[in-house]
Amino acid sequence: MAKEHGLTVSLEEFGLSKYEARAYVALITHGTISASEVAYYAELPRTKVYPVLLKLQQKKLAIISKSKPVMCTGIAPEDAFDEIVHEQINKVDAMNTLVSKLKKISEESKKARGAEEKRYFHLHSNYVVKQLRTMIGGAKSSMCITTDAWGMSILAECKEELLSVLRRDLDVRLIIPTQVIGSESFRAMPEGIKIRSSEIIQNCFIFDDTELLLIDNTNGRGAVFSSTDVLGANQTRLFDQIWKDALKIDNLTEMTKSQALEVCRIINIVNENGLGFTLNSIIGSKIKLVDYVKFLEKNGISLKDKTFEQILDLVNSTLEITCSGSAQYDERSKNIILESKLNSGHSLPWAMLLENYLEQKGYHSKLIYRSDSHRGEFVHIKIDQ
Repeated sequence: MAKEHGLTVSLEEFGLSKYEARAYVALITHGTISASEVAYYAELPRTKVYPVLLKLQQKKLAIISKSKPVMCTGIAPEDAFDEIVHEQINKVDAMNTLVSKLKKISEESKKARGAEEKRYFHLHSNYVVKQLRTMIGGAKSSMCITTDAWGMSILAECKEELLSVLRRDLDVRLIIPTQVIGSESFRAMPEGIKIRSSEIIQNCFIFDDTELLLIDNTNGRGAVFSSTDVLGANQTRLFDQIWKDALKIDNLTEMTKSQALEVCRIINIVNENGLGFTLNSIIGSKIKLVDYVKFLEKNGISLKDKTFEQILDLVNSTLEITCSGSAQYDERSKNIILESKLNSGHSLPWAMLLENYLEQKGYHSKLIYRSDSHRGEFVHIKIDQ
């Protein structure tokens, strides 16, 4: 009954009355039947059944016999509605043609005024991952991605698609916030993706500098912008600027999450406060040098329980991230050598951190700094027993 009710409602959209729709469904369901049976199956008042059947006959939807009792037969749907369907199709085609003409006029008008319409598409949260996979698979030259922790979990679901584009040698760059480093989704990223860290406030995926996918982390919904020359170019320039200033974290991939976060936190503390203090201490000889071990302790990071090897590894990691440098210990000469590709004093805070640590452990050391405009800077720390 529910199914037949739905059919009658739909037939009413073709211009049939409620009684006519019920009667027609009864006829095609039960075949040739009497008028009284039509009234029974269609639940029509007996006084209404004959007028209803006559109207169906007039509309070429039923045939009524001249015999008694009166017998009724429904016309097959494909014959009964063929003319109506074609009429509706012609109306839709005419409407589409009209809309196309109006759209053309609108676009020509906008171009004349120096404006051009660009569209974007909203995505329900259930379809965001599917769309992201499609866009990754369709990328031709590059992908520039900024994500927060929530966006990283979505990106991790697209590992197979990422592997596919990496096999095609696409340039894939990813910027993530510090708190994501070492997480499960971070470790799910395939080798070959270039990753840096910065404070990210949006989930933005740029494909080939022209297509964008933005995802709202508050509700999971997305928006796709296609062929957006101006928007794409601006977002790419913004990404390039963030990328330039972001931390290089390639050497943190093998660390535990706590180790990686500690390194990043130390870098942030020193960069925000320590570098200026160090340079001022060297330039103005009367200013007391900064004790970096105590400086970090005041900021909630204790190094007193770490071994010399752990401190050296920490400094080596920070140099790699901040200035493409390194820290090595020569056991034979008792020298620690710090190198930096930059020659603007970026290695000095880390050299002084090592000196302060050695001093706390009862060692004396001597620091020698030299800078080369072509090769960068070098710091030698000579350890005296």
